[in-house]
Amino acid sequence: MDEVNSIIATIKKGDIKPIYFLMGEEPYFIDTISDFIEDNVLQEDEKGFNQMVLYGRDVTVEDIAGNAKRYPMMSERQVLIVKEAQDLSRTIEKLSDYAENPQPTTVLVVCYKYKKLDKRKKLHKAIASSGVIFESKRLYENQVEDWIKKTLQKRNFQIAPKAAQMLVEFLGTDLGKIDNELQKLKLICPEGTNITPEIIEENIGISKDFNNFELRKAIGMKDDLKAHRIINYFSQNPKDNPMVVTVSLLFSFFSQLQQYHALNDKSKGNVARALKVNPYFVSDYTTAAANYSMKKVSQVISYLREADVKSKGVGAANVPQGDLLKELLVKVMR
Repeated sequence: MDEVNSIIATIKKGDIKPIYFLMGEEPYFIDTISDFIEDNVLQEDEKGFNQMVLYGRDVTVEDIAGNAKRYPMMSERQVLIVKEAQDLSRTIEKLSDYAENPQPTTVLVVCYKYKKLDKRKKLHKAIASSGVIFESKRLYENQVEDWIKKTLQKRNFQIAPKAAQMLVEFLGTDLGKIDNELQKLKLICPEGTNITPEIIEENIGISKDFNNFELRKAIGMKDDLKAHRIINYFSQNPKDNPMVVTVSLLFSFFSQLQQYHALNDKSKGNVARALKVNPYFVSDYTTAAANYSMKKVSQVISYLREADVKSKGVGAANVPQGDLLKELLVKVMR
């Protein structure tokens, strides 16, 4: 995200390059830069004649180069945005001739999602010389909470750690989906609001009491009653609580617990760094470690692997996932 902010800041200063090649696995960052250029480089009265959006599936590389060579009309520059350019992956290297000598009055933005250019080839070298190449990388799950916090801070909002965790566990690491929900909260909540789990529950529809975060916490605390209540809720709402997600998150938790047991320095700061978690949640691992020995943690991990296989129909055909979850919970907590 720092690189995204740096590119946008440079454009704001008027240092605008002739080519922006935006590539990689995380579409959200690519869209952020592309949308900023689309909205801000030209004045509204200049866009009619001087801003064009093309789609990779509808054009050739030659079409792109031809349009990029045009001169702007009654404007200092023109903006040409190519979306879904990954559809041109077989022929994209042909753009190297244009990239070696780009039209200085054109801002060419190429959105090349889910793919990357080969650094050894001519096109990458040509763009690196005259323009900007940005590789958009997916955030790891442990980075998304911090991204949510920083994104809300820019909009003058705060968020409780548990509320951020709820968003990540419900929406995964898809930044586009998460940002859509944050935009809703921005419209609903007054500026300066501290986003709490209750606000998430009321406005996004994620239960603050019956979710994977609370299940993980209940299991760590050996709170058998609460854990079974949550599993029963999951069994009654299987579409909203797929077993594969629950097993995956529990596997991650117990794998981290295994790491915790192996740490010599169990201070709050060191545990947070080693496990790559928010310091707010370190106490959950301390409690769980007291309830689950290293040997028990290893057993639980094997139970989770077994449950994952069964959830995919191996050795447990036609068994409801709710029943598989209940069986897993009994094994974990006994």
